[in-house]
Amino acid sequence: MNTHHRSTPRLDENDPWVFSTRELARRPGTQRIVTRTVPAPTGEQAIGIVGVLTVPDGSDVDLDLSLESVTEGVYVSGTVSTELTGECSRCLDPVVLELDEPIGELFAYPDSVTEETTDEDEVPRLVDEQFDLSQTVRDALVTDLPLAPLCRPDCPGLCVGCGEKWVDLAPDHGHETLDPRWAALRERLPSTD
Repeated sequence: MNTHHRSTPRLDENDPWVFSTRELARRPGTQRIVTRTVPAPTGEQAIGIVGVLTVPDGSDVDLDLSLESVTEGVYVSGTVSTELTGECSRCLDPVVLELDEPIGELFAYPDSVTEETTDEDEVPRLVDEQFDLSQTVRDALVTDLPLAPLCRPDCPGLCVGCGEKWVDLAPDHGHETLDPRWAALRERLPSTD
């Protein structure tokens, strides 16, 4: 018998990322469908990879979910849809990425076998018959994000000589590079320009 109880902070039921499971009443097989549009979390809780691609603060995140009571807790499955913004890793133009990602997560009941046999960071827990979905959504979206987003697959990037975008430069654009060892000789020769 488990003689210790983990102390889990209470959830804010007014938080749009917090869902109630009271209607499921620990009856395995009971299911509830939930569709909700919530504002993206801000600051340290932002969704995405900071400096690469993120869901803009307060932007809409659409959730289409199924909450199903199972023996060990509530299994939440469905899709999350949102738009992430960042900049192209080659030319620094703005990038917008629309994602529709599947999610699936078991939220364990207090005093369930799952709760007693797993670490708190392995399986999230129900707290007062509620769960916070923000970390599950964050994990699902970040997994599929490119670490080097591109504005288009064939983006040529920037000219290393002048920093201008290659798409804006003439086809014959280039910069003369002279080996510094030859610079002194060049100064002594007459100009051919």
